[in-house]
Amino acid sequence: MESLPSHSVPALLAAMPEFDSTAWLACIGLLALRVAATFAMTPVFHAVPLPASIRMLLILALSVALASGLSVPTGVGAGWRSLVFAAIAELALGATLGLGILLAFGAFAVAGQLLDIQLGFGIAQIIDPVTARPVPILTTAFQYLAVLVFFLLNGHHALLRGIRYSVERFPVGAPWSLAHAAEPLLKQVTGLFSLGFALAAPVVFCILLVEFVLGVVGRNLPQMNMFTMGIPIKIVVGLIALSLWFAGIGGVMSRVYASIATTWDAIFVAANTPPASSPRREQVR
Repeated sequence: MESLPSHSVPALLAAMPEFDSTAWLACIGLLALRVAATFAMTPVFHAVPLPASIRMLLILALSVALASGLSVPTGVGAGWRSLVFAAIAELALGATLGLGILLAFGAFAVAGQLLDIQLGFGIAQIIDPVTARPVPILTTAFQYLAVLVFFLLNGHHALLRGIRYSVERFPVGAPWSLAHAAEPLLKQVTGLFSLGFALAAPVVFCILLVEFVLGVVGRNLPQMNMFTMGIPIKIVVGLIALSLWFAGIGGVMSRVYASIATTWDAIFVAANTPPASSPRREQVR
């Protein structure tokens, strides 16, 4: 193979685009803030108790992977003032996207708390590793079930694709409007309690029937202590009904997970800065 002439080497170097390492590192840092804020608002990242150093490495590795396929805006890292405002915007955007996931998983918490009150499990509480606060038993069980099914349905793949698409709709360091993202989140909040009730509706209906029967028995047999007898009966019937309901809960859970995609799609569509109008970029080799 023939070697290139010596005089052509400077010409090739001059033809290569200039690599701005400062802008590239600033882009990675801003992406890391967006990804960290998104994961911090979701129970997915806290389902497995990982050390903080491992979480930081995962966020940094994901940010580097995202930045490797992007072109770096020329204005990123131009000054400390603009960098601080860009960091605040990335944190707010990541928290907004994470709030869409948090509201969806909140439906499972609503269903668990509703059943805890109906079955009397609200008295017995355990420490939730995500919030470090005592929560009832069924609430914790529903939250872990939500995370487990989320991974079984490859929801983490959709989450990563959504973060990748958010970089296209909201370029790194570019301003964005919070008002456009507020309406989809408010719509998801309005559907939070309806989806939470739908997750526990059959079990609640069975418990109401049991309370009706206990009321009729207590009316006809006033010498019996229905309060003492009613608690274990409601627990047994509620757990049996919950076990049977788990066979058909998949459709409601799919609706809950679909609310994440619906909210994110609405936020992306409402983006006031389309990718075509993004600032001039330099291709990174």
